[in-house]
Amino acid sequence: MLNPPRCPWAVDPWSVAYHDREWGIPCHEDRLLFELLILEGFQAGLSWLTILKKRPAFREAFDRFQPEKVAAYSPEKCRELTENSGIVRNKRKIAAAVTNAQAFLQIQEEYGSFDAFIWSFTNGKPILNNWQLQAEVPATSALSDKVSAEFKKRGFKFVGSTIIYSYLGAIGVINDHLAGCPFNPVFQQTCCK
Repeated sequence: MLNPPRCPWAVDPWSVAYHDREWGIPCHEDRLLFELLILEGFQAGLSWLTILKKRPAFREAFDRFQPEKVAAYSPEKCRELTENSGIVRNKRKIAAAVTNAQAFLQIQEEYGSFDAFIWSFTNGKPILNNWQLQAEVPATSALSDKVSAEFKKRGFKFVGSTIIYSYLGAIGVINDHLAGCPFNPVFQQTCCK
């Protein structure tokens, strides 16, 4: 018997690895939650594949996404990043990464962890969708609207509802694996009984 197909966007080595090992899997590690938030902001207007291919260079350039280090970046460090051909060299997005790191640290201080904050929107439980077709998957939701508004209120940049919907999928708060995908929890429950 052939394996059922993955979600149709997972077609190359980078997106297949991301689809199978990260996307939709609940994440509770603050450093990775920060990394994915920053990468989603850099993705705005670009393909996610572009970001996945540049991810190793991003990790090196941004001190492995340690929020304490990114929050302290000087204007000189930001200028240096705009000259790094391995990453997306958008000045506004680089500045937003620093601003977002500072806001991230404030949330950690207030909540004890960013994990506690982001998962509070769903009472710690992932939203398991069961879409049949890729065309059914929305770009935004009431939840992404709410989280986006809260981020903006706290000073985050590049956190519109579409970016946040994608982020919530990246960290597993929302699971949008299609119904026939072997990584869909509903599929796993029915096929593995």
